[in-house]
Amino acid sequence: MRILVVSQYFWPESFIINDFARSLVLEGHSVTVVTGKPNYPTGRIWPGYGQAGTSREIFNDNIEVFRVPLRPRGRAGALGLALNYLSFVVSGLLHFPRLVRNRSFDTVLFFGVSPMTAAIPAAFLAWRKKAHLAYWIQDLWPDSLSATGMVTNRLALGMVSLMMRAIYSRADTLLLQSEAFWEPVAISSDVRKLVYFPNPAPLEEFTEEPLPPELEAVFSDCFSIMFAGNLGRAQAVETIVEAARQLRDQPQIRLVVVGTGSEASHMQTMISERGLDNIVLTGLVERRWMPSLFRRAGALLVTLKNEPILGKVVPSKIQAYMQAGKPIIGALNGEGARIIEATGSGLVVAAEDSAGLADSILTLSTMPVSKLEAMGLAGQRYFEANFEARGMARRLIAILETRMGVR
Repeated sequence: MRILVVSQYFWPESFIINDFARSLVLEGHSVTVVTGKPNYPTGRIWPGYGQAGTSREIFNDNIEVFRVPLRPRGRAGALGLALNYLSFVVSGLLHFPRLVRNRSFDTVLFFGVSPMTAAIPAAFLAWRKKAHLAYWIQDLWPDSLSATGMVTNRLALGMVSLMMRAIYSRADTLLLQSEAFWEPVAISSDVRKLVYFPNPAPLEEFTEEPLPPELEAVFSDCFSIMFAGNLGRAQAVETIVEAARQLRDQPQIRLVVVGTGSEASHMQTMISERGLDNIVLTGLVERRWMPSLFRRAGALLVTLKNEPILGKVVPSKIQAYMQAGKPIIGALNGEGARIIEATGSGLVVAAEDSAGLADSILTLSTMPVSKLEAMGLAGQRYFEANFEARGMARRLIAILETRMGVR
């Protein structure tokens, strides 16, 4: 199958669509990507890329990537994000048709993280190419805009809701990353288009690279709880810091936060104000070190804010954590919590329950190694049956081929 992926974000930005595109190619399909100039999560254009003009590159030796200019996110304030979102839509409509004008596609696959407005150039390309249009929905608008405080005006939220009805109406297939997405998406679309399609974990890395000494030292002589990923408003970073404060008298426990995002500086400020030395922020680290980091961690942490909409989301890090075969500790509600509990792969407390999180971390730190290993193995088995990347690629193709036959 010839697949055109439309995503505002792509490598070197760290999103699951990068590895999933590789998985599709490994299964024998042709993948082309149209995206923007990378600027996530720092808000600045990545080194090696110019902000102006379009560009072409090859990812993974076999995936053609076309990039269009956009306004960087900057400090991720509301105005900066709105301009970033709008610039991708305008630039995509202006440049994408020209960049892929001599190519034919069977399917246009839109990777639907925020902003969902990025679906607009995807719909236009599918119409121009007479291709099947599939949205892989990762975020629920307008609900998530309200939950994160990005948009609070009721009139504006109502307009976004109308826009989403129009966007969903253009799609032939709506792929839902969480079963809890079914009801809210069905309100704005034809239920016959809906298919549950969870996020896969990244392609397995078969080799581990030694960690730099400064990272290796972070994990020495302690039971480490590692959070890996974006530090944004949805991740409830205050919960992590408060749990660390409550564990400050447990010198054998250390929280390690790997990643960055719009809340990273706020998190560092809170740590400094409280004088905490049992929580370490490593900043962004290279992807090649992640397998070694997962192996060194005693358990892996996932947190979300206490918002109804976030309870419907399954954070992609849960799949990656299960793949790593480590116990998971979560402070979240809804679908993500249900999966961890149902699989026996870790311990869960309510979203933003910092006291409960601290107690659960302490409980894990005193568990026998055999029980920790059993939790990790339970998650790993569930991952292999439900989230393995190449198996998910085959499942997607089967879904699309079936739906294209009854389009």
